[in-house]
Amino acid sequence: MSNNEKPKLTERFEEALVYATRLHAKQIRKGTGVPYIAHLLSVAALVLEQGGDEDQAIAALLHDAIEDQGGVPIQEEILKRFGQQVTDIVVGCTDSDTVPKPPWRERKERYIAHILTAPIEIRRVSMADKLHNARSVLIDFRQVGHQVWGRFRGGKEGTLWYYRAMVEAFRQAGDSTIVDELDRVVSELEQLAYKTP
Repeated sequence: MSNNEKPKLTERFEEALVYATRLHAKQIRKGTGVPYIAHLLSVAALVLEQGGDEDQAIAALLHDAIEDQGGVPIQEEILKRFGQQVTDIVVGCTDSDTVPKPPWRERKERYIAHILTAPIEIRRVSMADKLHNARSVLIDFRQVGHQVWGRFRGGKEGTLWYYRAMVEAFRQAGDSTIVDELDRVVSELEQLAYKTP
């Protein structure tokens, strides 16, 4: 790196990492004992590997913060700490900021429609999120089999519908980076899910 080049990540990323870790400190991944920050770190890593910038990596760390940790007050805090671009991406990756949340299917259909016209910055974080989630479901399926579907509001049918619909939405929006990988993981999940137990 020459003296004129800026480092890819700065103290803002470190601040976001600490903030996300504290926000999600009491949260674990569904049906596991895995600290939730593991998911956020994985999504941030995928975003960076796909050419995302620091704002997108920060948004990846915070992509579930509004939805899971306090709604609009958290959105305002993210804006104050990390700026408009990060906030816009996080909002774009949020399918609900209210409690109680709207019905599951309605939320997911609205999110899929939104992804079709969302800017690439939002889609990149969303693709990384969906890929890591789908990989986790696949790994968990291999460990516990069909019991895994009980962890999700949509059950087996809804969960598989949602992942397949997201693959199609990303493709329709013109994405090609990690959509192929997401498609492979979802296809494997579909094959395992519909095999005779």
